[in-house]
Amino acid sequence: LEGWLLRPRQDAAPLLTFLTDAELFGVRKPQPRRRRRVRRGITPETFFSDVKPGDYVVHIEHGIGVFQGLVKLALDGVEREYLEVHYSQGDKLYVPIHQADRLSRYIGADDTPPVLHRLGTSDWSKIKKRARAAVADIAAELLRLYAERQIVPGRAFGPDTDWQRELEAAFPYVETEDQLKAIAEVKADMERPRPMDRLICGDVGYGKTEVALRAAFKAVMDGAQVAILVPTTVLAQQHYNTFRERLAPYPVTVEMLSRFRTPAQTRRILEGLASGGVDIVIGTHRLLQRDVRFKDLGLLIVDEEQRFGVRHKERLRQLRANVDTLTLSATPIPRTLHMALSGVRDMSVIDTPPEERLPIKTTIAHADDTLIRTAILREFDRGGQVYFVHNRVMGIEQMANHIRRLVPEARVRVAHGQMPERQLERVMLDFAAGEFDVLVSTTIIESGLDIPNVNTILINRADRFGLAQLYQLRGRVGRAAVQSYAYLLVPPGHNLPDIARRRLDAIREASELGAGFQIAMRDLEIRGAGDLLGARQHGHIAAVGFDLYVRLLAQAVQERKEVVGAGETDTLTAEYLLPLEEDIQIHLPLPVYLPEDYLPEEHLRLRLYRRMANLNTLEEVESMGRELEDRFGALPEPVVNLMYQLKLKVLCRAAGVRYVSTEGGQVVIRAETLENVDRPGLQRRLSAGVRVGRRQIWIPLHDDAAQWQGELEKALTLLGRMVNDPAG
Repeated sequence: LEGWLLRPRQDAAPLLTFLTDAELFGVRKPQPRRRRRVRRGITPETFFSDVKPGDYVVHIEHGIGVFQGLVKLALDGVEREYLEVHYSQGDKLYVPIHQADRLSRYIGADDTPPVLHRLGTSDWSKIKKRARAAVADIAAELLRLYAERQIVPGRAFGPDTDWQRELEAAFPYVETEDQLKAIAEVKADMERPRPMDRLICGDVGYGKTEVALRAAFKAVMDGAQVAILVPTTVLAQQHYNTFRERLAPYPVTVEMLSRFRTPAQTRRILEGLASGGVDIVIGTHRLLQRDVRFKDLGLLIVDEEQRFGVRHKERLRQLRANVDTLTLSATPIPRTLHMALSGVRDMSVIDTPPEERLPIKTTIAHADDTLIRTAILREFDRGGQVYFVHNRVMGIEQMANHIRRLVPEARVRVAHGQMPERQLERVMLDFAAGEFDVLVSTTIIESGLDIPNVNTILINRADRFGLAQLYQLRGRVGRAAVQSYAYLLVPPGHNLPDIARRRLDAIREASELGAGFQIAMRDLEIRGAGDLLGARQHGHIAAVGFDLYVRLLAQAVQERKEVVGAGETDTLTAEYLLPLEEDIQIHLPLPVYLPEDYLPEEHLRLRLYRRMANLNTLEEVESMGRELEDRFGALPEPVVNLMYQLKLKVLCRAAGVRYVSTEGGQVVIRAETLENVDRPGLQRRLSAGVRVGRRQIWIPLHDDAAQWQGELEKALTLLGRMVNDPAG
């Protein structure tokens, strides 16, 4: 029993033992909720936040080129800023800043450099056509599976019980918004009379286990049994400890089925599952064997499904036919992909780190005995433990002995994949239990354990690791509310290849929490996409780039939903699809750019251009104008013109206008939508001198710019109203 002993002085007998509700009843009083940060949804500026000259980019109409930076060009005496992109054989493209949404960073399926396209050839449209066909097949398959799931009868679990609310109030941390949303979505699924099949994605330590625990408890409260399937015995043990501890105050029987159990224990657990005596069972693929029978299985939770073999997955499919299924994945799924699949794949994304979490301090340093000893001792002195990654089985014992000599006060053990499995598991469990201080291991620690007491990791020869591996390895620390450290060690006096240096710098820069959307995560995201969509899609992702591939997929899903009448997609997705519509071209005699003396940093101008190009409503344009004024001061003339042009773009989209330009002293609006509206009525409502034709509107270019600008805005506004409300 824990609690507090009150003594008059250190060596005296206690006068009073102070016990709280946690000791007496096993229930902690919920901590007061702190005000949570509001996380903004992903904005397309994320894709441009770190694009640099020399990076590969994809233009929706023209294909893959190399981004050169921002450039100012004067046409007809008017200066404007453009994004310069170079293509094959010296071709150059100048993209107007209001079309920055046509460009996205190229992220391929691996590190292979893409083939650059030529401007004015049909190569790109053929590649895009093939990718469109591939995503159409996926969309059809996803919708077919989704429709089938809707008609299979399942179990509708009852609403939350008082015990459920009590369990959730006893959670010792503050839930993140993402966690609460995921929990609400899971419960809503469970209460419907069709089988749940939901995927929960989130980085390790972001709180997926708590979502699973609450779902499991809800199922047990309704009289059902729960099976939790995990890929390794060590992970099974960890989940078992968590569930046992959290559910101890309640009449819930939790058991673990793994090779650590004796034959007698296994027999007792199997009998309990068949009779209903065991409520929750946690296990490895041992759970999938034929001798495991449940009295009333209501919920199946699968952790890291992609780590199970084909045979196991087949057995899983049989198990989950009409049982509610919750799949947990630590492979990050890009938010854009999540949006694209909205309405065809039940998915919850947890990408907000817990509030107490601190970013990992990452240092690139020469492998030096003093540094290694200092780093280990600093962790040792605060009662913590250390990972030392040495990715060569040959020589790992020598490295462990070297560390024993450097830090004789620390207990050091070794783990690697060539050890007998039982021995390896014993080492890992002992480390998790705090039996020793330093684990010298290969990359087998890359995925798996969540040990909050380990808050320092040293990675030897970090220059030999890929980005994804470094990110995953570093993610082994930083699970607690204390500062954690990662040391990327490189050999002294060794000139690193440029690519290795860039990789290490990228990891160091991506030290912010949720750095998952930075470049350091891209190969993980692609892997996540592959797990979700199937390996066949890698070729198409490589051909058109990840961002455009996801947009094509989102559009295909939406088109299929409309065909089968599956209803509308959400607004976020609808807005995300807009850049795939036809281009809107606006060429007016106005200087349009963010001046360098107003905003000197090019990368910031780029990000803002990208955001501006994605503004979809007049309110958003006005809000952007206010933001610029707040951040950088009064808007100079080129910025006022830029905001006006963005306003025109919104009005053009609403009116079905694709082209606004100047010809022969007039502004010309070209729109096929004019054919279907009351043109004489439109003519009457416009100023004298403005002419409305079958497919064009002509506005005289007056010397007074404010006059023709006002008439242009009025013409587009009226046309938009007539197109969208012909009776109005």
